[in-house]
Amino acid sequence: MTDTTEVLPHATTAPVVLENKSQTSPSAYELPDEPLVVIQPSNRWVALNLRDLWTYRDLLYFLTWRDVKVRYKQTALGATWAIIQPLFTMLIFWLFFGQLAGMPSDGIPYPLFALAGLIPWTFFANSVTNSGNSLVGSANLITKVYFPRMIIPFAAVGAGLVDLAISFGLLAIAMIWFRVMPTIGVLLLPLLVLLLMLLAIGVGMFMSALNVKYRDIRYALPFCIQLWMFATPIIYPLSIVPAKWRWLMALNPITGIIDGFRAALFGRPLDLQALAISTVVILAVLVYSAFHFRRMEKTFADVV
Repeated sequence: MTDTTEVLPHATTAPVVLENKSQTSPSAYELPDEPLVVIQPSNRWVALNLRDLWTYRDLLYFLTWRDVKVRYKQTALGATWAIIQPLFTMLIFWLFFGQLAGMPSDGIPYPLFALAGLIPWTFFANSVTNSGNSLVGSANLITKVYFPRMIIPFAAVGAGLVDLAISFGLLAIAMIWFRVMPTIGVLLLPLLVLLLMLLAIGVGMFMSALNVKYRDIRYALPFCIQLWMFATPIIYPLSIVPAKWRWLMALNPITGIIDGFRAALFGRPLDLQALAISTVVILAVLVYSAFHFRRMEKTFADVV
C-alpha cells in the first residue's frame, strides 16, 4: 500500500505536502536490538577519574553550596559557629593545660599556640565527619540519578573551607592581640591547606564508603576522631615527645601539617622531614581511599 498525500493550497506560498503517517511501517518505530547508551561500573582500576569530576564540576559547586546553606539554615548565630568552636576549645585548653598543667608552648603564648593547631584540626575533624555521613545523607539523590558518587564527599569537604576562612580571621585577631607578626612563611599556608584538604578527602571517602555498608561507622567516627586529636600535637608541642617516639608521631599525617602551620605563622623552623612524610602518607591514603571507593561504588544504590 502506498502513502497518501494531501495538498493544501495557499494564496501566496507554494503548496505544502503533508504525509499521512498512519500508513508508515511499524518497523520504523521499533526499539533497537542493542542499547544506545550503557552505564555500568568500569572493570579497570581507576583511582581518580578526574575527567568525570571535571565534567560534573557544576554539580560539585551546587552540592558544596547546598551543604553550606544547610549548615547555617535556621541558626541564630549562623557562621559565628565557625569562630565559637575553636575559640571556646582554646579557652578550655588554655585554662586546664596552659595554666593548671603548665604545658610548654615553645615560646609562643599558649592561647595562640593552641589556636594555631585547633583551627586546622577543627576543619579536618568536621570535614571527615560530614564527609563520612554524606553518602547516607544523600541516599535519595544516589538512587535516582547517575553522577560520580565521589562528588558527594568532595562537596562535604569543600563546604568546610568557608568555616576555615572565617576561623583564620579569629587567628589574625589573636595574633594582633599578642603582638605576634606573621613572617614570609605565611606563603606556605595555601600548600598546607591543600594537603589538609586532600587528607580530609581521603579519610572522608574511605569512611563514607564504609558507612554505606556498616552503619556503625557514624557512631564510631566521632570517637575515633577524638582519640586522633590526642595523638596529634595540638595541646602539646612535638618537642616534649621523646626522640625515640617521634618517628611514630611523624606517621600521623596531620602532625607535619599542624607543625607546618605553626612554623608558617610564627616564623619557626619548618620540619621538612615531617612535612615530607605527611605528604607521602596523605597521597597514599588518597589513592587507596579512591580505589576502595570505586570498588564499592557499584553497590551504593542497592544498599544505601
